[in-house]
Amino acid sequence: MSPLLVLRYRFEYFALRLVVGFCRLFPLDPAADLSARALKRLAPGSRRHKKALANLEIAFPEKTPEEREAIALAMWDNIGRVIVETMQIDRLLDQPDRIEVEGDTYLRYKGKMGTVVAASMHMGNWEVAAWPFILCDSKMAGVYRLVKNPYVDHYLRRMRARIYSGGLFAKGRARGKSAGFGTVRAISGHIRDVLKNETATVGFLADLYDGKGIEVPFFGQEARSTPFPAILARRLGARMWIGRCVRIEGQSRFRVAFRELKVPRTDNSDEDVRSITAAMQKQFEEWIRETPGQYMWTNRRFA
Repeated sequence: MSPLLVLRYRFEYFALRLVVGFCRLFPLDPAADLSARALKRLAPGSRRHKKALANLEIAFPEKTPEEREAIALAMWDNIGRVIVETMQIDRLLDQPDRIEVEGDTYLRYKGKMGTVVAASMHMGNWEVAAWPFILCDSKMAGVYRLVKNPYVDHYLRRMRARIYSGGLFAKGRARGKSAGFGTVRAISGHIRDVLKNETATVGFLADLYDGKGIEVPFFGQEARSTPFPAILARRLGARMWIGRCVRIEGQSRFRVAFRELKVPRTDNSDEDVRSITAAMQKQFEEWIRETPGQYMWTNRRFA
């Protein structure tokens, strides 16, 4: 890296540390309320707000512009809270009464879960979606998008280490190199090592547009979606769980739900992967329709 780029990255890192430090001066709830109000006021009119409205128009053509605007504002409220909750994730996890898990089926797997591929989406606070696996003593690894700034990337990884005790595996590109190269090998190695004595889970956020993915229905569109969770579950002989995290009454309280998807293993591997991916996206769509204001519509999803 050039000295100028190093200086820029260090400045960004220290600026982030200052923001996090300021945020942590306040208790979680008032800080989240303030952040939500600020983002709802500042975000409308931005390019990301326009992107959200464009996605909402594709997903909900039957709704009026006013209804879609209301959903977008609710989204910004949620994102404002997620920002603070991420900066205070340790405090949030130290108060487990803030997180409800629907049903108790997952407890049957405590200590004997085996290999699980888990997929969720950008809804509620998506980091909290991993909570059932923490309760099951499963050593979860996460696949995440690499942050270009290496100092910021390392700092954010450390903040999330309590959730992803199995480590974080990067995908994406930074500093001219492919961080995604070897990700599959690293995950497979993690699972082999962990399964010697423990259970292992690999978690994905699988709701984004994937230019190299496969087309499956999503809100009436053929949307390119990542097949990686389905491929991994099929090859490893793993269970596949998909889940969501829903915010309760606009507070830093959550309800997490997971359901298991059947993983077909026929002679047609491509069709197996396609059917799993389509089932996953269909369930995501159903959940999003229930609470559209808690979904992150600013991400690219449609071609």
